[in-house]
Amino acid sequence: MVWQPHITVATVIEDDGRFLFVEELKAGRMVLNQPAGHLEADETLREAALRETLEETGWEVELNGLLGIYLYTAPSNGVTYQRVCFSARPVRHDPDRKLDTDINGITWLTRDELATQPERWRSELVLRCVDDYLAGISGPLALVRD
Repeated sequence: MVWQPHITVATVIEDDGRFLFVEELKAGRMVLNQPAGHLEADETLREAALRETLEETGWEVELNGLLGIYLYTAPSNGVTYQRVCFSARPVRHDPDRKLDTDINGITWLTRDELATQPERWRSELVLRCVDDYLAGISGPLALVRD
């Protein structure tokens, strides 16, 4: 078997102290995650982040920083994911937009509200990315080369 990490993108979107999360059904339970998904063929990382955010939340956003690059191996299946996480600000919401089929809904939570619900995190990266954002960790988008 050839080991190959899965490349994913995620977006931390903050508005007045609250963060945008998706509620999705995974392995029979409802979990919280940042808008996130897999990089598709012939797509840049930035394009993937914007697309996934719109498809999963109905929000158009403006990317404003590179939050980090994370490696995560899922204990449930042993798959390793490379997550490229961006920070963004909300621009416009289309409440009538049909969301991806695996998305149950969206919610805005503070960091503390999120922290009290670890059983609902899709992975520990959900809180870690918010904490990194709040710690001021950010690189310029120019670091991401297409």
